[in-house]
Amino acid sequence: MNILAVIPARSGSKSVKDKNIRNINGKPMLAYSIEHAQKSRYIHRIIVSTDSQQYADIAKEYGAEVPFIRPAEYATDTALDYDVFWHCLEYLKEEEGYEADIVVQLRPTYPIRDIKDIDAMIEMLLENKEADSVRSLAPAREIPYKMWHKDEDGRITPLIQEIPECYNMPRQELPKVYYQNACIDVFRGSVVLEKHSMSGDYILGYEMAHNYDIDTEEEFQRAEVYLEITKGKKRFVFDIDGVVAQFEPDLDYKVAKPNDKMIKIINHLYELGNEIVLFTARGYVTGIDWSGITQEQLGRWGVKYHQLLFGKPNADYYIDDKMLEINKLYNIFNI
Repeated sequence: MNILAVIPARSGSKSVKDKNIRNINGKPMLAYSIEHAQKSRYIHRIIVSTDSQQYADIAKEYGAEVPFIRPAEYATDTALDYDVFWHCLEYLKEEEGYEADIVVQLRPTYPIRDIKDIDAMIEMLLENKEADSVRSLAPAREIPYKMWHKDEDGRITPLIQEIPECYNMPRQELPKVYYQNACIDVFRGSVVLEKHSMSGDYILGYEMAHNYDIDTEEEFQRAEVYLEITKGKKRFVFDIDGVVAQFEPDLDYKVAKPNDKMIKIINHLYELGNEIVLFTARGYVTGIDWSGITQEQLGRWGVKYHQLLFGKPNADYYIDDKMLEINKLYNIFNI
C-alpha cells in the first residue's frame, strides 16, 4: 500500500513568529516531524506542503519531498485542512499518477511525538477495513457537560441536553470525554478525494497521554526544555523534603511520605541518562544524623539516584539562576 505522510507547513505565524521553522534545540521545528515520519515502519513517502520557498528548502535539507509550492489561496489563516490535502493528493494523482492509500498528517507544531503512536494508528486503519480515519485524542480537562450557551439577554442553556441536568451531576458520574489534540491524523486517501472530507463517516480514536502542541511562546519554551532534558547527560540536583518527600513541618523525617509524582519524574530522568543528585538539609539545624533513615526511605520509595549529599543550608529562600520550579517540571512531563 502507498502510505504517505504530509506535513502542512504554512509560512508565517501570529502567535510565535515563523514557528514552523524556528530553531528548537538546534533544529528547525519542521525537521522533527520529518524525522518522525522517517522513523515510521509504514510510511513510504514524506511530502511537505508549504507556500514558502524558504520552508521548502529546509524541508528538502532534512529529507522530505516538496513537489509543489502550495497556492496562496490554500495558505491563508482561514484555509481548511481539506483544501490543503485535496490540493496535495489531486496534484500527485494528476501530475504523477500517484494515489495514496493511507495519508498521515503530521503537523509541524509537534516536535515531540512517540513514533509508536504513528505506527499504532496506521495499524488501526489497516486492521479495520470499514474505518475511514483515526484521530489522536487526549482526555479533556474541561468537560462539555458543565458548559453553557448564553444568549443576548443573558439567558443560559446547557450545551449538552441528552442527559437531564448533567450540569448538576458529579463529574465522576459523567461519561469520559476527549478532545482531538491534532498531533496525528491518519485517513484513507479516498476520504479526501471521493468523500470530500478529512475524516469520513467511520472515525476511530487513539488516546494519547501526552500533548506537546506549540501555539504560544510558553509552549515553545516548554518543548525546548523537554527536548534538552530528554537528550540525557545533564546533572539534576533535587532537594528531598518538599520535593522528593512531602514536607514535614515538625522536621520528624522518619514519618515523611513520598511525593510519587516527583519520584516518577526523577526516575524517568535517571533512565534517560541524566545524573541525579539528592541534596538535603536534614539534620543541618538539629545535628541529628538522618542518613540511615533517609537511605532506607529512598530505597523503599524506589527513587533512582547517583549521589546523596547532606549539609545543604537550611534557608528561608533559595535563589539560583538555574532553578527549575516543581510545577514547571510537572508540566513539562504532563504529570
